Amino acid sequence: MSQTPISPTPIPLTNTGRWIILVCAFFGWFFCGFHMQITQLTGQPAAIDLLGQSGVIDPQLHKAYVKLAKNKTISSAEKTQLDAWNSAIGRWFAWHQCAFLFGGAAGGLGFGWLGDRFGRSKAMAGSIFIYSSMAAAASQAQTPEQLWLLWFLACTGVGGMWPNGVALVSEAWSGMSRPALAGAIGTAANIGIFVFASYARRREITPDDWRFAYLIGAGPVILGFIVLAIVPESPKWLAAQANQLTAAKDDASTFGVFQPALLGVTLVAIVLATVPIVGGWGTANWMNPWADVTGAALDPPDYGLKARVNQARAITGSVGSLLGGWIAHLLGRRLTYFLVSLLSLLIAQYMFWFLIPTDATFFIWVAILGFVSGVYFGWLPFCLPELFPTRHRATGAGVGFNFGRIVTACLLFVAGAIMTYFERDYARIGRLTSLLFILGMVFIWFVPDTSKKELAD
Repeated sequence: MSQTPISPTPIPLTNTGRWIILVCAFFGWFFCGFHMQITQLTGQPAAIDLLGQSGVIDPQLHKAYVKLAKNKTISSAEKTQLDAWNSAIGRWFAWHQCAFLFGGAAGGLGFGWLGDRFGRSKAMAGSIFIYSSMAAAASQAQTPEQLWLLWFLACTGVGGMWPNGVALVSEAWSGMSRPALAGAIGTAANIGIFVFASYARRREITPDDWRFAYLIGAGPVILGFIVLAIVPESPKWLAAQANQLTAAKDDASTFGVFQPALLGVTLVAIVLATVPIVGGWGTANWMNPWADVTGAALDPPDYGLKARVNQARAITGSVGSLLGGWIAHLLGRRLTYFLVSLLSLLIAQYMFWFLIPTDATFFIWVAILGFVSGVYFGWLPFCLPELFPTRHRATGAGVGFNFGRIVTACLLFVAGAIMTYFERDYARIGRLTSLLFILGMVFIWFVPDTSKKELAD
């Protein structure tokens, strides 16, 4: 990847150029929503199929034992075997989530730095190429280990798309338009989640038919070529690079956001972005297997129940993300964040205490939670870029947004122990893990309020 030539006086963007940036960034993050849904909806079916191919479990007997357990006619020996198989499936489901989380974190750092060093548009194109091509490769995985590695690589592209897209849009558009545009970018992934979940309702993802989902994830490779060909570079980035005094100094360090001058800001960004991601893990990531198990136990089985849960949350989450920037602009950055954390906590606690996925009102509350927690993801692309100067904006936003994925992945390492301790009672697990929103309610008051601050040069 060659460095973009730098003009001493960068040419301002035309209106057409700004709209090209916005549309391409929107669709780049929109397709990341597909990858988020692929992670959630294929993890368990793919584990059953691949563990079956590896001889670890017998998929047909597993299906039969699940039905026997539902009818309470399972023998002690069969239950012991079913528990062992479920434990193996649960471990690989957790590892599949970790592939997404660790990959996203690595990509946020690596592609964020590439965006600051070589240009936002080139790094954004590279991110799209990676998450598309590796999704195609993952569709051909023959073992759980192969799927883990290929999906980790794919998700480095997902992690790299966000900071470069957000930085490029933030720098191309300024002033009063930023809250609306931040909301548009924030909601793109939720719209992608909804679209993919809607398709998954029509074509159920099962242990016998899951590879097509990864092939769908390969489709955006065309967008990568479009971005590389027509997306202009950020004039703010070009101007910062043209200043040789700062460029020479900053280029000496790959990880400038961890240097003393920016370390405090970086830690603030990490706290702000970690709570929504970890809090989401503490709610949605348990609602999915909860709905999956509940649907599989019905007669006849309803394998689309988990997709409808994601669909209900995604459609209202899109609205919440769209409005997140405006709400933060009107109420203030800190008050908005506090209220979203408080409401997310209260709603999640109510659902895990008093509802089950087959209740008539369950999807209503899923939708409400989707809207409230969706505000986080309109808030983040609006507020995180305000914390960093142009020369470190993509790296800083990428590190801040994706660090929460590392924390979440570490928590998933103990997910198996949590499931064993709570005897796979997902409601009890959710009551505990959704308490993580309390951290957001507390720590938001220890960060600077950037309500009066525009993007630094």
